[in-house]
Amino acid sequence: MPRVFVTRKIIGDALDRMRQCAEVEVWPDADPPPPEALLDAARHSDGLLTMISDHIDGAFMDAAPSVRVVSQLAVGYDNIDIAAASERRVLVCNTPGVLTDAVADLAFALMLAQARRLPEADKALREGHWGLWSPTFMLGHDLRDKTLGIIGLGAIGTAIAERAKGFRMNLRYWSRSRKQDVESELGIEYRELADLLRESDYVHVTVALSEETRGLIGAEQLAMMKPDAVLVNTARGPLVDQKALYEALKAGRLGGAALDVFESEPLSPEHPLLKLPNVIVSPHVGSATVETRRRMADLAVDNLIAFFEGKRPASTVNGDVALT
Repeated sequence: MPRVFVTRKIIGDALDRMRQCAEVEVWPDADPPPPEALLDAARHSDGLLTMISDHIDGAFMDAAPSVRVVSQLAVGYDNIDIAAASERRVLVCNTPGVLTDAVADLAFALMLAQARRLPEADKALREGHWGLWSPTFMLGHDLRDKTLGIIGLGAIGTAIAERAKGFRMNLRYWSRSRKQDVESELGIEYRELADLLRESDYVHVTVALSEETRGLIGAEQLAMMKPDAVLVNTARGPLVDQKALYEALKAGRLGGAALDVFESEPLSPEHPLLKLPNVIVSPHVGSATVETRRRMADLAVDNLIAFFEGKRPASTVNGDVALT
């Protein structure tokens, strides 16, 4: 039977199904395996079930030549060198589609929390700062009639636009390719990136991370935004220049930020971003619902089972790699 190393515990019964066709070893700790432990396990494995914090490059694959398939429990795969994997005929799989709604829900929740100042309101109540009713206490903003700009109109970006349409927001998007079917269906209008940044009251970053999009939102782009605009990022931290974002927020050149992802994770509790009152954060929990994580686990395992049965997995990143 093939051997599979799983780099973290996953929920549901997916691993029980995989044990019917493979020997399965699961890293027992909540934290990821150190690089040397991951490599040691990989040297004795035919397949890996990985997370975005597991770094897999060409040197790693050379040191673990028995690994023929890597199934990632995520949509993104920037932690894996895909070109190196293809050169070595290692098939890489991911879990697209099944987490779209969960991430879109969180993105919208962050925007709502920022608009209505929910963390501040919660803190004020708990600390006894809720006095008699006042017409100026905890004033936030309506979402209706505000302009939402979405950077990257893939599945998640489209799902965010669907939610925003229900709140009667004005919809704009920038993407590397036009999505005219979505434009017609949702009434969302295409803009060049600079124009989108200038027009939007809220900007959601949902584009995939690549060498082309790394640092896509830097000091120049932040300076284009309205001084009371809010930036929301639930995609990948390195899409945004975090230092430039901090400087813009601190100087009052930007209204706020709502972030689920960061340049370096986990974010230190001493990070200066966390000292700013106009920043809302969550610890990279976009897909963290029971239902979604079960679906992700099922798809990641299904990909491995299909591979070991000589079938083409449902979702591959470098699908041109031969199965044998």
